[in-house]
Amino acid sequence: MIKLVYCLRRRKDVSESDFHTYWLNEHGPKVGGVARSIGALKYVQSHTCEPQLNQLLRESRGLADAYDGITEVWWESAEAMAAATGSTDGAAAMQMLLEDESTFIDFSQSRIFMTEETEIFNYTSDAEDR
Repeated sequence: MIKLVYCLRRRKDVSESDFHTYWLNEHGPKVGGVARSIGALKYVQSHTCEPQLNQLLRESRGLADAYDGITEVWWESAEAMAAATGSTDGAAAMQMLLEDESTFIDFSQSRIFMTEETEIFNYTSDAEDR
């Protein structure tokens, strides 16, 4: 499995509330609607929350401001992703998503990259393992 990680910053002309509402209620369903066309197996949105805690964490490490959220999308493999997004339907779906993202995401301040997960621990599956 491979995973796309997309660290998002909202456009300056989009309020924080409007960004989160649109991303969740408008863009999310669009991704779901083209999932088969692009070969995606899983899609998760993580919306930034707890601003006071984020501030303390940033200050303790001297970090830059937090992203507004993170999108994660999983594919079976790089080959499966390339095949699906390279098809006529997949390419059209990716173009539609790109155009939609441009209405609420600041591309110049966001980051996107492909990853492979390496699970170090997972205490959620069995609390007795701790």
